Amino acid sequence: MGEHPVMERLALVEVAGQMPYASNTTLLAKDDAGGLWVYKPERGENPLWDFEWRTLAAREVLTYEIAQGLGLDLVPETVLADGPFGPGSAQRFVNEDFDFDPRPLFTPRLDRRLWPVAVLDLVCNNADRKIGHVIHDKIADRLWAIDHGLTFHAEPKLRTVLWGFAGEAIPQPLVDALSRLKSQLAAGLSARVSGLLSEDEAVGLSDRLEELIRVPVHPHPPDDRPAVPWPLV
Repeated sequence: MGEHPVMERLALVEVAGQMPYASNTTLLAKDDAGGLWVYKPERGENPLWDFEWRTLAAREVLTYEIAQGLGLDLVPETVLADGPFGPGSAQRFVNEDFDFDPRPLFTPRLDRRLWPVAVLDLVCNNADRKIGHVIHDKIADRLWAIDHGLTFHAEPKLRTVLWGFAGEAIPQPLVDALSRLKSQLAAGLSARVSGLLSEDEAVGLSDRLEELIRVPVHPHPPDDRPAVPWPLV
């Protein structure tokens, strides 16, 4: 992994609790103003065979930055952080509506509101888009996309529950967003990916983006590897 660029990190001063059901250490933490953040320390990541250990936090941050580069207010603010358990990522806490059932968004047909999520996943090569990774904010009454640790691999890794868009043309506003992102990459975002991860992953991001701009159609599922994550939720 490339060294993290020298930059200010969010200081988390207190752990307020642990988030249940997470596969990696996921904590509720506070900054010095009392703001709540979902804190994922690098040291709490479980090793994986295909993603370098202690890089998932950086991938979470970069997915937020790519979403911003696309002009999509889709991922809660996510930043590099230092906390009681060392460096990691911090995502601004969302007051999730646990009475909200996301499954009707996905069946029998995909809700069109999921198109921005699908495009973000295509760009970031998301290997773990589950149904439960789209949540409803009960305060703002809106949807958020979360859990982006398995992203940016240099090899094709897309595993998603959004294959219902396969073969469909990407809506024009999102094609325009891809062009905006291309400008952002040239302006320094590509170097940011290279610095936090690797040059190969930055090149992979650029190649995926160029292909989507050239052929703005959601691809079909692969037949040489698993196409959906498990469990689906």
